[in-house]
Order: sequence, then structure tokens, then C-alpha cells
Amino acid sequence: MSSEVLLTPTIITKEGLVILENNLVAAAKVNRKFENRFVKIGSVLTIRKPNRFITTTGAALVVQDIAEPSVTITVSTQAQIAFQFNSQDLTLTVEEFSERYLKPGMATMANRLDLDTLARWNGVSNYVGTPGTIPSTFSSSVQLVGRRMDDNASPQEMRNLVFNPAGYWAMANGLVGSYVMPTAKEALVKGYLSTIGGYDIFMDQNVGSLATGIHVTTNGVTITAGQVGASLSTAGWNSTDTFVIGEIITIAGVFNINPQSRISTGVLKNFRITAAATVVSSDARSTATLAIDPPITSSGPYQTVSVAPTVSSVIAFLTGTGTATSSFPQNLAFTRDAFGLVTVPLEIPGGVDFAARETYRNISMRTIRAYDINNDVFPTRIDILYGTATYYDELACRLGG
Repeated sequence: MSSEVLLTPTIITKEGLVILENNLVAAAKVNRKFENRFVKIGSVLTIRKPNRFITTTGAALVVQDIAEPSVTITVSTQAQIAFQFNSQDLTLTVEEFSERYLKPGMATMANRLDLDTLARWNGVSNYVGTPGTIPSTFSSSVQLVGRRMDDNASPQEMRNLVFNPAGYWAMANGLVGSYVMPTAKEALVKGYLSTIGGYDIFMDQNVGSLATGIHVTTNGVTITAGQVGASLSTAGWNSTDTFVIGEIITIAGVFNINPQSRISTGVLKNFRITAAATVVSSDARSTATLAIDPPITSSGPYQTVSVAPTVSSVIAFLTGTGTATSSFPQNLAFTRDAFGLVTVPLEIPGGVDFAARETYRNISMRTIRAYDINNDVFPTRIDILYGTATYYDELACRLGG
């Protein structure tokens, strides 16, 4: 583009969108297809999840109820960057304007979108790995998440594994001695991890960490009643124990199942704590009621476990225990439909110097510029209105580190 051509709002917005898209990591790999649904219905969208059925045998008709499971995504986060430039800058080429304003601004915007997308690890109940041990080999990373996602009948295509920097570089080092020469060369020379075991491997500094609660289960924490549903009556805690949303527990004898065949996978079912809980002290064993997800369902089309827990079934924490809070990375494996990122078009106001709104690869961005006559500058803002959500928990798996 010639330097004599004035920059327009459309040029700025389109260039900004391209730069933003190229800077995305996790946010580029999730579902972004529901943008147009928000134009008429407002800020909340209900997304229907697939119905499930059971196969019966025999000639007799067996009619099954339809539950219509769903999840909602709320678009309420407005991210913006703002800067100003003088009238002389209007004659810059796109490349010069990008270097001075758009590239640093869009890098910040992309970082925020990645941060909020990866924060959805908190809605994932599947967990593998060992807290405090950095996954550095195929067997301690890809193999673990791959088996768990296969157990959950996750699609084989579009699988991604996002590490924090420590996990990514440990994994790269672990591949140096690999006999798969192209992969080993890329890991050693460039620090680049390609597709391994069906997963595209990425590094993102925004991988979240779980600050655990305080709890020691050596006392023998158990279920106090046979039950189903989204809560557990438990006993055996210390009076100082605390519980954090996102911690993962297992229950002895309660196994995960294949969602289609409903046959046990031989792996204990993972349950995510969804609310803080209070320990009630007594002369006997201190008790607590834990809110969990997924709910315990032992039969029917939406069955989640091999069997319901019984009285005295023992509880264990996968995400770490101790007498003090500890923080552990939550590396994340997922397919595209595990999470959603939705951006929606913002209104174009009147009475401004110029404005534009563009959409690129299902990301909508608005640019507005005004004129400050006192200082001969053009205050400019670039906005995105978006929301993130965990669509399908079963299509993702956390990898502890």
C-alpha cells in the first residue's frame, strides 16, 4: 500500500483482526461458531448437548424420556485497547501503523482471550498426572490424556494439548532421544513440538494453576450414605480442612464408564468440586457436604458411573493434599468442542470521527476513532465483546504438573 493512502477504519480493523488471530493459541483451537446466534437473543445462549439413549432388546416397545441436556454461555466481557495518534500518522502505511499501534495492542488482546479461554480448565473434571511432577515424557503426558479421552469416546480429530512453559520445554527435552527423527530434530533445534500421538502440542504462559484447599485424607474420609446426584455426604475431616472449586476427588469402587457402551473403563471416576464447603466438627467424625460434578448417575441413558457409592466408600484427592495450600499447573488437553469462545458485534455509535466493525474467522472487532481538537490527536479504541464456556467437559482432560 502506498504511503499516500490514508488509513481508514476498515483497513485498521481488518489488519487488527488478522494480527489478533495470528497471536491466539488456545483461543484459536476452540469452538467459535455461535456468534450469529447472539444478534437477536441477547447476551446468553443456551447450547443443546447431544441426547443419549440406551439400546433395549426384544419386540416390546420401550419409550425413553428425552432430557435435552444443555449448557449456557454468557457474553459479558468487553475487552478493549486504546491509544491515540496525531494527524501525521494518518499517512502511514498499514505496515508502519501495525508496527507502532496494532501489533503491541493485538498481542495484549490475544493474551486476554487466551487467558479467559484457558481459565475454563476449572470446568473440567477429568484429571491425570501427578501434582508437583512436571510431565516430561510421552508416557507421563500424551499417553495419559489420550487414554482418558479415548475412554470418554472423545473424537480423534482436532485434539490439542497446551502446556505451561515448564511442561512444554520438559516435553521438548524428553523427545531429544526419540527415534522419530523429524520430531526429535524440531524439539532439539527449534524447541517446536508438532503433532504427537494425535495431539497438536502448544505452549501458553496463560495455563492456569490450582491453589488447593487444606485437607489430609489419612484419617479415612468416607461417604456416610449411599447416594446419587450432585452432592456427597462425607465424614472424617479435620476441623481446619478447606475445599476449593476445581479440586478433583475419586470414590473407591466408583468407576468411569464409556458413555456409549456404559462399560467400566477400569479407572475411578473423577468428580470436580463445584462449591466451597464447610466442615462441621463434632465429637465423632467431622462432616462436610461436597457439591460435585458430574452428578452421580448409576443407570439410564445419562449414566456416569459404574455403580453408586456405598456407605464407608473412601474418598481420595487427585489434585493434591496437605496441611497447607499448594499451587499446581493445570495443563490442558481438549478437542475443539470442549470449550467455546463467542464474540458478538458491538454497536457502531454515531457522532465519532470514524468507526468500523469487521468479522474474521468468527471474531468480531470494532474500531472507533474520535478527534481531540485541543491537542490535534485522534483517541482510538478497539473493542471485542466475548464470552467463554465449557461446552463438553468429557471432551477435555487436565494434566497435572
